[in-house]
Amino acid sequence: MAKKEKKAPEKPSTAWQGTYGDMITLMLCFFVMLYDPSEVDTTTLSQIQASLAIQQDSMENPTTTGGMSLTAGRLADLGNTINSMPSVEKGKSLGLAKKKAISLFAPEIHSAKITISSDERGLVITLASDFFFEEGSAEINIDEVRESLLKLSRFFQEKEISGRRFRIEGHTDNNPVKGDKYPSNWELSAARALNTLHFLADFGVDEKRFSIAGYADTRPVWSNDSREGQAGNRRVDIVILDEGHF
Repeated sequence: MAKKEKKAPEKPSTAWQGTYGDMITLMLCFFVMLYDPSEVDTTTLSQIQASLAIQQDSMENPTTTGGMSLTAGRLADLGNTINSMPSVEKGKSLGLAKKKAISLFAPEIHSAKITISSDERGLVITLASDFFFEEGSAEINIDEVRESLLKLSRFFQEKEISGRRFRIEGHTDNNPVKGDKYPSNWELSAARALNTLHFLADFGVDEKRFSIAGYADTRPVWSNDSREGQAGNRRVDIVILDEGHF
C-alpha cells in the first residue's frame, strides 16, 4: 500500500502586516500633532547636529576614533565642548526666555494684545497698537495696559536675558496721519516707540540697554489692502536682540 505524501505546511498569513502598518502610521501622526516647534531646545538641536556630523566623519574616515565607536576617542567630549560654546548658551537662553514670555503673557496672547515670535533679529514681543494707542496717536492707553507694561518691565529684568540689549520698533499702516502733531507716519512710529520706552523706564527697566526705531509703514507684516491687515501693521515690536543685531 502506497504511503500518502505529507502536505507541506501552509505559509503563515501576512494579513496582520497591514493592520500593523496602519497602527504605526497613526502613532506617527499622533506624535507629529504633539510636536511644538516653538519649544525646540537649541542646545539639544546643536548636539544632534554635532552627533550626525561625527557619525558621517566616522563612516568616511574609518581611522577616526570616537563617533560611532563604543570606546572613548578624541571626539568623545565634543558634545560638552559644543554645549559650552557662547553661541549655544545664547541660543539656549533665548529659547528659555521665549518659553517664559509665552507663559507670562498668556492672558495678553489669548486676547491678542501681545504676540510672541522669533526671527533673525531675535525674540520679538509685539504690542498690538490698537490696544496700546489710540488710532493716529502716540499716547499710551495706560489705564488699559498698565498691567501688561508692568509684566514687560519685570520680564526684561529676568536672568535669562541678562546682558542682552533691546530695541523698540514702531510701525504704522499706510494711512496718512491726521492732524498737525505728527507730520508723517515716521514721526508717529518713532513717538510710539519712545513713549513705550519711557513707561518701561518708569516701571524699572534700565533704559541704557534699549534703543528705539521708527519704520512708519515700510515694514508691513500684512497687506494694507484690508482694515484687518492695517490693524496688524499698526504695532510696536520690542526685540530682544540676537548678538549680530546689536
